[in-house]
Amino acid sequence: MPKSILLMDKQARMLVALKDQMQSWYISSLAKATGTTYVHACNFLLECERLGIVRSEKHGKIKTIRLTEKGAQIAELVSGIYSSIRQEPAKPEAAKEQAPQAKAKPEEKEKDKEKEKK
Repeated sequence: MPKSILLMDKQARMLVALKDQMQSWYISSLAKATGTTYVHACNFLLECERLGIVRSEKHGKIKTIRLTEKGAQIAELVSGIYSSIRQEPAKPEAAKEQAPQAKAKPEEKEKDKEKEKK
Protein backbone atom coordinates (compact mmCIF):
# COMPACT_ATOMS: atom_id res chain seq x y z
CA MET A 1 0.00 0.00 0.00
CA PRO A 2 1.16 3.52 -0.68
CA LYS A 3 2.11 5.84 2.15
CA SER A 4 -0.81 7.83 3.33
CA ILE A 5 -0.91 11.31 4.70
CA LEU A 6 -4.20 10.46 6.41
CA LEU A 7 -3.35 7.23 8.19
CA MET A 8 -0.36 5.74 9.92
CA ASP A 9 0.77 3.37 7.21
CA LYS A 10 1.98 0.33 9.16
CA GLN A 11 -0.96 0.30 11.53
CA ALA A 12 -3.43 0.68 8.67
CA ARG A 13 -1.75 -2.15 6.75
CA MET A 14 -2.07 -4.42 9.79
CA LEU A 15 -5.80 -3.72 10.11
CA VAL A 16 -6.39 -4.28 6.40
CA ALA A 17 -4.36 -7.52 6.48
CA LEU A 18 -6.43 -8.80 9.39
CA LYS A 19 -9.51 -8.58 7.15
CA ASP A 20 -8.24 -11.79 5.51
CA GLN A 21 -9.80 -14.28 7.90
CA MET A 22 -8.82 -17.27 5.78
CA GLN A 23 -5.34 -16.99 7.26
CA SER A 24 -4.43 -17.57 10.90
CA TRP A 25 -2.65 -14.37 11.85
CA TYR A 26 0.16 -14.56 14.38
CA ILE A 27 1.96 -11.45 15.53
CA SER A 28 5.09 -12.51 13.66
CA SER A 29 3.25 -13.32 10.40
CA LEU A 30 1.34 -10.06 10.58
CA ALA A 31 4.54 -8.09 11.19
CA LYS A 32 6.23 -9.79 8.24
CA ALA A 33 3.25 -9.31 5.91
CA THR A 34 3.02 -5.60 6.69
CA GLY A 35 6.74 -4.79 6.73
CA THR A 36 7.00 -3.87 10.38
CA THR A 37 8.90 -5.20 13.35
CA TYR A 38 7.55 -7.78 15.77
CA VAL A 39 7.80 -5.30 18.67
CA HIS A 40 5.92 -2.59 16.77
CA ALA A 41 3.19 -5.05 15.75
CA CYS A 42 2.95 -6.39 19.30
CA ASN A 43 2.59 -2.91 20.83
CA PHE A 44 0.00 -1.85 18.26
CA LEU A 45 -2.02 -5.05 18.67
CA LEU A 46 -1.98 -4.74 22.46
CA GLU A 47 -3.45 -1.24 22.14
CA CYS A 48 -6.01 -2.50 19.61
CA GLU A 49 -7.00 -5.29 21.98
CA ARG A 50 -7.42 -2.78 24.79
CA LEU A 51 -9.71 -0.72 22.49
CA GLY A 52 -11.75 -3.77 21.45
CA ILE A 53 -10.56 -3.74 17.84
CA VAL A 54 -8.86 -7.16 17.92
CA ARG A 55 -8.93 -10.19 20.17
CA SER A 56 -6.17 -12.68 20.70
CA GLU A 57 -6.36 -16.37 21.46
CA LYS A 58 -3.52 -18.41 22.92
CA HIS A 59 -2.74 -21.77 21.36
CA GLY A 60 0.13 -23.05 23.46
CA LYS A 61 2.99 -20.60 22.95
CA ILE A 62 1.39 -19.06 19.87
CA LYS A 63 -1.16 -16.25 19.95
CA THR A 64 -3.56 -15.76 17.03
CA ILE A 65 -5.09 -12.39 16.28
CA ARG A 66 -8.58 -11.73 14.89
CA LEU A 67 -10.62 -8.60 14.30
CA THR A 68 -13.67 -8.05 16.44
CA GLU A 69 -16.89 -6.82 14.83
CA LYS A 70 -15.86 -3.27 15.71
CA GLY A 71 -12.39 -3.95 14.27
CA ALA A 72 -13.84 -5.35 11.05
CA GLN A 73 -15.85 -2.15 10.57
CA ILE A 74 -12.78 0.00 11.18
CA ALA A 75 -10.65 -2.13 8.84
CA GLU A 76 -13.30 -1.78 6.13
CA LEU A 77 -13.28 2.00 6.53
CA VAL A 78 -9.47 2.12 6.38
CA SER A 79 -9.52 -0.06 3.27
CA GLY A 80 -12.07 2.29 1.69
CA ILE A 81 -9.87 5.30 2.42
CA TYR A 82 -6.92 3.62 0.70
CA SER A 83 -9.11 2.75 -2.28
CA SER A 84 -10.27 6.35 -2.55
CA ILE A 85 -6.70 7.65 -2.37
CA ARG A 86 -5.58 5.36 -5.21
CA GLN A 87 -8.43 6.36 -7.55
CA GLU A 88 -7.99 9.06 -10.17
CA PRO A 89 -9.82 12.23 -9.22
CA ALA A 90 -13.00 12.57 -11.24
CA LYS A 91 -13.08 15.40 -13.74
CA PRO A 92 -16.05 17.74 -13.42
CA GLU A 93 -18.58 17.45 -16.23
CA ALA A 94 -18.15 21.12 -17.14
CA ALA A 95 -14.45 20.61 -17.82
CA LYS A 96 -15.24 17.62 -20.03
CA GLU A 97 -17.72 19.63 -22.06
CA GLN A 98 -15.37 22.60 -22.49
CA ALA A 99 -12.40 20.55 -23.62
CA PRO A 100 -13.74 19.70 -27.12
CA GLN A 101 -14.83 23.31 -27.69
CA ALA A 102 -11.42 24.69 -26.73
CA LYS A 103 -9.69 22.68 -29.43
CA ALA A 104 -9.84 24.47 -32.77
CA LYS A 105 -9.67 22.63 -36.05
CA PRO A 106 -6.49 23.19 -38.11
CA GLU A 107 -8.40 25.14 -40.77
CA GLU A 108 -9.85 27.47 -38.16
CA LYS A 109 -6.39 28.09 -36.72
CA GLU A 110 -5.11 29.09 -40.17
CA LYS A 111 -8.05 31.46 -40.69
CA ASP A 112 -7.35 33.07 -37.31
CA LYS A 113 -3.67 33.55 -38.24
CA GLU A 114 -4.65 35.20 -41.53
CA LYS A 115 -7.01 37.56 -39.74
CA GLU A 116 -4.24 38.54 -37.30
CA LYS A 117 -1.89 39.37 -40.19
CA LYS A 118 -4.43 41.77 -41.75
